[in-house]
Amino acid sequence: MAIAYNPIDNSKGGICRPSFLFLFYIVMIGTIVNTITIIVGSCVGHFAKRGIKEPYQKVMFTAMGLASLALGFNAVCNHLPKSEYPILFIVSLSVGGVIGTMLDLNGRFNRLVNRFSKSNLAQGLSTGILLYCIGTLSIVGPMMSALYGDHTFLFTNATLDLVTSAVLATTYGIGMVLAAPVLFCWQGAFYLAAKLAGGVIPDAMVTEISIVGGTLIAASGLGILQIKDCKTLNLLPSLAVPILFFLLKSLF
Repeated sequence: MAIAYNPIDNSKGGICRPSFLFLFYIVMIGTIVNTITIIVGSCVGHFAKRGIKEPYQKVMFTAMGLASLALGFNAVCNHLPKSEYPILFIVSLSVGGVIGTMLDLNGRFNRLVNRFSKSNLAQGLSTGILLYCIGTLSIVGPMMSALYGDHTFLFTNATLDLVTSAVLATTYGIGMVLAAPVLFCWQGAFYLAAKLAGGVIPDAMVTEISIVGGTLIAASGLGILQIKDCKTLNLLPSLAVPILFFLLKSLF
């Protein structure tokens, strides 16, 4: 689909000058706003935490676990019926889980974070990163921004992340701001890929990533509720399996 507007304004004396829309288009304004909202939300939640008594903090902690379960199940239920390869997410989780366990991603991440924090920040960051990054808005949003200059999805996602980051920070503290650069890199990768690929990223791949991502978000919820420690970070390589699958499929 062609972009509906001409980003270069050459109406004045034949000199090509970048218009405001062109500058708005080439900058990842949606991703930047989304990143800032996570930082702001984390700071607000951290300072608000001081005025929240421990019983209320525990209730909010439980609420985040339940919300993670609901969001994860919702993503899987919405996208699984659309899947053209209904067993791909099973293969992805299995292969990705084995790779992640071999690399001990969960252990390495926990040890790194624990050097700087005595709280459950590692669990908070892994949950936050999944909630912020894995979802239709955070995947399709950067592509819509890159291809059509439409930032609606990202602005919507930013609003949701503002609330989510504030709630997470009341439990895990100011360290939740570390999830912001991860989101920026994640959305930036999709933005750049869409710019370079020109819109050839298949919808089927986004569907499969969303199914795997939804499963990981639900797994984080189980960990928050202390039902089952699924070592979600060890499963993160699962997200790369659908991408590799569609890449190989396009070559043969």
